[in-house]
Amino acid sequence: MASVKSRDAKSTELKFISLLKEKGITGWRRNYPLTGKPDIVFSRFKIAVFIDGCFWHGCPHHCRMPSSNVNYWNNKIEKNKIRDKKITKALKMKGWQVIRIWEHEIKTGKLHQKLKRIKKPAQPVIQADR
Repeated sequence: MASVKSRDAKSTELKFISLLKEKGITGWRRNYPLTGKPDIVFSRFKIAVFIDGCFWHGCPHHCRMPSSNVNYWNNKIEKNKIRDKKITKALKMKGWQVIRIWEHEIKTGKLHQKLKRIKKPAQPVIQADR
């Protein structure tokens, strides 16, 4: 496992950061200490963004399983999916909005709706005294 390296994870993340800058979206941080280690965090709005690689997170359209050691890879990717769901649930329970972006969405530029959610986050509901 240690010998298997992700080639484009950093470059995909950097492309996403370039898009944020290009769209004038500010207020984000990397390496924010939060459950699940999100790639980008907008702490003011409690938005956690995860950029999921198509292979490692089992994209239904682009994940191509290796032909060797099939059981190992199936288990590995299945565990990643389960972990992703647990992290998403845990963050939502803490009041965070979780946005998961597939690697291919960045490469193809199909991020309009997700960028829209970041640009105009849901404002916290303030209850008036009755």
